[in-house]
Amino acid sequence: MNLSRKWLNEFVAIDASDKEFAEAMTLSGSKVEVTEVLGEEITNVVVGKVLSIKRHENSDHMWVCQIDCGDGEPTQIVTGAQNVKEGDLVPVAKHKSTLPGGVKIEKGKLRGEVSNGMLCSFKELGLDQRDFPAAYEDGIWILSDDPELAGCKPGDDMRTVAGIDDHVVEFEITPNRPDCLSVIGLAREAAATFNKELKLHTPEVKGGAEGNLPELLDVETPAADLCPRYTARMVRGVKIGPSPKWMRERLRAMGVRPINNIVDITNYVMLEYGQPMHAFDYRYVKGGKIIVRRAEEGEVLTTLDGNERKLTGNMLVIADETRAVGLAGIMGGENSEIVDDTTDVVFESATFDGTCIRKTALALGMRTEASAKFEKGLDPMNTLPAVDRACELVELLGAGEVVDGVIDILNFVPHPTVLELRPEKINALLGTDVSVSEMQEILKKLDFGVDGETITVPSWRADVKHYSDLAEEVARFHGYDNIPATL
Repeated sequence: MNLSRKWLNEFVAIDASDKEFAEAMTLSGSKVEVTEVLGEEITNVVVGKVLSIKRHENSDHMWVCQIDCGDGEPTQIVTGAQNVKEGDLVPVAKHKSTLPGGVKIEKGKLRGEVSNGMLCSFKELGLDQRDFPAAYEDGIWILSDDPELAGCKPGDDMRTVAGIDDHVVEFEITPNRPDCLSVIGLAREAAATFNKELKLHTPEVKGGAEGNLPELLDVETPAADLCPRYTARMVRGVKIGPSPKWMRERLRAMGVRPINNIVDITNYVMLEYGQPMHAFDYRYVKGGKIIVRRAEEGEVLTTLDGNERKLTGNMLVIADETRAVGLAGIMGGENSEIVDDTTDVVFESATFDGTCIRKTALALGMRTEASAKFEKGLDPMNTLPAVDRACELVELLGAGEVVDGVIDILNFVPHPTVLELRPEKINALLGTDVSVSEMQEILKKLDFGVDGETITVPSWRADVKHYSDLAEEVARFHGYDNIPATL
């Protein structure tokens, strides 16, 4: 699980170096594998403004440019690019700069003219057009042509301008902690580790689009034993386009390539909440009905990757009245994918039986980001906040209007786990003398309900079932290094 520290700071402000952060999180039970500074290979690359441009006297395709790089004196750069003009803001790799892949740039002469570096395309900075849709596919990256980069000025560090200056921490998440496969889950752990306030956000959806969801969509779950909860909302008048720069940056930092605003929203919510989501094109949901059922023996579904899948009767599908439109918890069907002319979208936020998802993914050889989460067992109480967050983002991005109403089918009765603290037994198990009040404070920091020695376990902590599990929580936040060695 990759974690963007910029994104983490939205929920909890941690003032620590990457090394300090990694050590503290590892000691509290969230093992860090590696830390990375995005754009670390890029040095001495800045924004430059083209002051003048003239034809090279000894070349019919080269230009000699005078560039303002914020140094007070113009920098001369020779380029063969044909899309640069006076007044343009461009990335400049100055003398003694480095680019991704270990490429080193130094001053030199081109056909007798001194060049103190080079002008860069976005590809030379390790980016592609999905990262910056307004950029030219070929030629120099003209920053001043992109409205999202309008605020940059000569001398600005290109890593900051391009949003490739984030710090990313890679965690090894154990199978019993699927709640930590999310930014919010790791924020909870970080807040408890560093004794900082956790700032969570409750999604707010304005709604108001034409129609009411129960009149437009019907959901049935005949395979109720494999689908604890199915939640859906709908967006009308969708405008497919690129996501804003801040969202693309966060997705890229977490290892996800931007696609378009609707697909990016589902990926964003999956990363933030740990709840995989799927978006269906409503016009392809025949009869306006979604059915969560077992596949028919030999049923065929072409998934989004273009492959035809032959299904068996123990696999779970999302279907309409006539055919399957998705492989539950794994991948959507090609017959209902979001395309450029999509106007009405159904957001699916559900939980499925982990064993069924794991066996299906294994049998079909198609383990995905979503299936990797579902197979560990997700919190059914997370589906509604996640789909509300997706709809909130749709409104924030101006990507469509949300239909009033929610379809929310619960095929389980939510019973919180309630445990007795049993401090004496916990201390005997750990070989410690931790006070009751310290145990209670530790559990409160982790959002456990504490009423004297009665502990209510939060829904996302399905791994806590016994007082010995409470002992583990106490041990990791009291500090393993504070537990004395005893016979």
